[in-house]
Amino acid sequence: MKYKKVVLAYSGGLDTSVILHWLKETYGCEVITFTADLGQGEDLSGIKEKALATGASKAYVLDLREEFVSDYIFPTLKAGAVYEGDYLLGTAMARPLIAKYLVEIAHEEGADAVAHGCTGKGNDQVRFEVSVKALDPDLAVIAPWREWDLRSREDEVAYAKAHGIPLAGIDEGSIYSRDGNLWHLSHEGGPLEDPWWEPEEGLFLLTRAPESAPDTPEYVTLEFEAGVPVALNGEALSPASLLSALNELGGAHGVGRVDMVENRLVGMKSRGVYETPGGTILHLAHRALEQLCLDRETLHYKELVAHKYAELVYYGLWFSPLKEALDAFVEATQRTVTGTVRLKLYRGGCAVVGRKSPYGLYREDFATFGADEVYDQRDAAGFINLFGLPLKIRAMVLGKTVAKGARG
Repeated sequence: MKYKKVVLAYSGGLDTSVILHWLKETYGCEVITFTADLGQGEDLSGIKEKALATGASKAYVLDLREEFVSDYIFPTLKAGAVYEGDYLLGTAMARPLIAKYLVEIAHEEGADAVAHGCTGKGNDQVRFEVSVKALDPDLAVIAPWREWDLRSREDEVAYAKAHGIPLAGIDEGSIYSRDGNLWHLSHEGGPLEDPWWEPEEGLFLLTRAPESAPDTPEYVTLEFEAGVPVALNGEALSPASLLSALNELGGAHGVGRVDMVENRLVGMKSRGVYETPGGTILHLAHRALEQLCLDRETLHYKELVAHKYAELVYYGLWFSPLKEALDAFVEATQRTVTGTVRLKLYRGGCAVVGRKSPYGLYREDFATFGADEVYDQRDAAGFINLFGLPLKIRAMVLGKTVAKGARG
């Protein structure tokens, strides 16, 4: 297969630097790079020049932080989606956004293929490629890790040195595979591949160790409108600014560390360590407000939807019809999720300590254990009789059957 022009998802790291050269050498094609600023905390000021120096004919660098938070993070937050109870989907939410722009740039530049640096063992290859198929089924996708003979980071370094690829600023000796954005930072590989090994403190980059966090709790308030966080401690902020501020607050108190063994889509289990300080705070606050504002049946059914929603995002099915349908359901549930939540941050913990809403369904006059004039406790007897009637009838039938069997 020959390609004339390829758009490469480019981070400027070792993998994509080698891939850029390899694409040109293997296919004789023009390579255009695309780098998304998703708040990964890296200095991207020189990445365009680096891509051009490595052989790119053109380099795009786009600031997508606000779009990432408002159009990808917040919908997932409103859905309450958490994969396998722990993973807040930081990497999984970012891939469809990157894929969307890969396709858009390919259309703008008249490219016939896009490329990525994901390995053949991970989830990200699926997320990128399924998203591209959904957005443009005629666009080819090149995955070098499934094609070339390089098998390790050492092979890549040797290739780069042999072909004069600039390695300035690349950490050749990194033992961890990391992916970061405004929502989280993930750590995999190296000694983490032993699930018995406890992560060393030097692994963590966003969160302070709970043992060394301040010994005084810090209280924060979050305001939501229709399920969307809009203000922190009384100050209205843009989506990206609000999340950045929460990351600082949560990180300082050691909030948001998760160490888990998860089921990858490709069939194997993997061990990952995640830091999601701001995301953890937002998730707990949003859930607390829903508990106050949603009726029982909607809240319980939404928990089922959240589980499926998390799977769809994790599996790379962001642009699927089912997710679109679930988004419509979630939006309907969020109409009254408006109010304020107060949380206490303390040594790795984040606790909800207060919540209020003009749409709150909690009524103290009904819920009180003290004297009241609105609830007749005698009504409960008839409710219990009707609620337990199926079990009573079943017990009566089984009782007769057992008795008849005993006589026989």
